[in-house]
Amino acid sequence: MSSPRRRIETDVMKMLMSDYEVTLVNDNSMQEFFVKFKGPSETPFEGGTWKVHVELPDQYPYKSPSIGFVNRIFHPNIDELSGSVCLDVINQTWSPMYDMINIFEVFLPQLLRYPNPSDPLNGEAAALLLRDPHMYESKVKDYVQKYATKNAADDAGAESEDDDDLSSVGSYNDDDEEAQPAGQMDDV
Repeated sequence: MSSPRRRIETDVMKMLMSDYEVTLVNDNSMQEFFVKFKGPSETPFEGGTWKVHVELPDQYPYKSPSIGFVNRIFHPNIDELSGSVCLDVINQTWSPMYDMINIFEVFLPQLLRYPNPSDPLNGEAAALLLRDPHMYESKVKDYVQKYATKNAADDAGAESEDDDDLSSVGSYNDDDEEAQPAGQMDDV
């Protein structure tokens, strides 16, 4: 067994035995999983619960993990729609000395506690933090109430599993009416 493979297994086992709720995506691989993460105390994120998607590259721990929030979060260094955490933030701090527990006990709490608006993935959050910190804190708390409840974290990502249903080719109208074109383009 190679050293990175053993390290992946060791780190994921530590996560599974920790107090964190961890769900493996695939029983045959420990390289992709979800972790329930609670917002750090004494921050506007306190009381929030997020489902965090983690993917470990084959070169882990020499290459940093890919981390993304599944349910929405309002933060300058986290893309609001995709949930991805700014790569610069991860790569600047990542070291093979760290393990997955460090990500959830140190890295993510520090990221939420000390946002960096000078390197944003969410420009709106960065601008609001710089312009009006109290309004930023209020918007973060609103997002926590709307998107970071325990139920929201449990349900997060469920709709993406059903995307195949949305993208299937077929008619929404099963009537025997003959389909009519929406219109014609005039020659230009």
